[in-house]
Amino acid sequence: MSMNKIVLFYGFTPLSDPEAIKLWQRALCEKLNLKGRIIISKDGINATVGGDIKDLKQYLKTTREYAGFRNMDIKWSDGTGDDFPRLSVKARDEIVSFGAPGELKVDENGVVGGGTHLKPEELHELVAAKESNGEEVVFFDGRNAFEAQIGKFKNAIVPDVDTTHDFIKELDSGKYDDLKDKPVVTYCTGGIRCEVLSSLMVNRGFKEVYQMDGGIVRYGETFKDKGLWEGSLYVFDKRMHMEFSDEAKEVGHCIRCNKPSNKFENCSNPSCRNLNLYCEECASAPETLQCPQGCTD
Repeated sequence: MSMNKIVLFYGFTPLSDPEAIKLWQRALCEKLNLKGRIIISKDGINATVGGDIKDLKQYLKTTREYAGFRNMDIKWSDGTGDDFPRLSVKARDEIVSFGAPGELKVDENGVVGGGTHLKPEELHELVAAKESNGEEVVFFDGRNAFEAQIGKFKNAIVPDVDTTHDFIKELDSGKYDDLKDKPVVTYCTGGIRCEVLSSLMVNRGFKEVYQMDGGIVRYGETFKDKGLWEGSLYVFDKRMHMEFSDEAKEVGHCIRCNKPSNKFENCSNPSCRNLNLYCEECASAPETLQCPQGCTD
């Protein structure tokens, strides 16, 4: 009997030939009948892949034979076997598309000049230590703003970004300059976006920057819903969201009727297809599964 899983991982390491790594990764996944998304750049690899657990273990074993990928942190979650429609393996200028391919510096140890990594337990220690000194730790969401609609860290700042490309303009706008002397913890789904974001913030004069080691996924595995996280986690496969326990709050609200919801749906208008939160009732009919103020291009 097959047992389906999803693995999420990334690794920052200099790659002299991203195209060759792309071809190797594609051939390996096709051989093992795995689907998902893999991005390769001169700075490393970012992957979310699903399939049978035996095939995934073989895939990881082979991938880790490449020296630069040997020590990657692998995050596992349950899959259905149909979580990804296809296999996509691409070589790009950036591992995460912040629009600053020349700014990120990477060596064999990872990102150069980024934030201080904090394990989940260390995050709680930092918050307690700062609070005892009368300081507030600022949580800074490194995801696209819509992802935070269904879950975020308590009192986190959610930048007004639709895509990762928007972050540099947002940071350079000056609206967060008052945070430059405060302890700031960046976080994202699995850790990769805040790896880059923390280095961009350090480059712009933020003096005390930390990042969630392993992202929300690793924190949720450690503390479930008994820590500083509230709600569901948006994920980039057919599940759309995941919870860390049965005690997860529903912090999102239906765009039409404001009922609690953590389920994203595309607008039923074929020319729109905007992704928004809908409750089960509003999502049940095409006429209510539409943008309440009318669709925009």
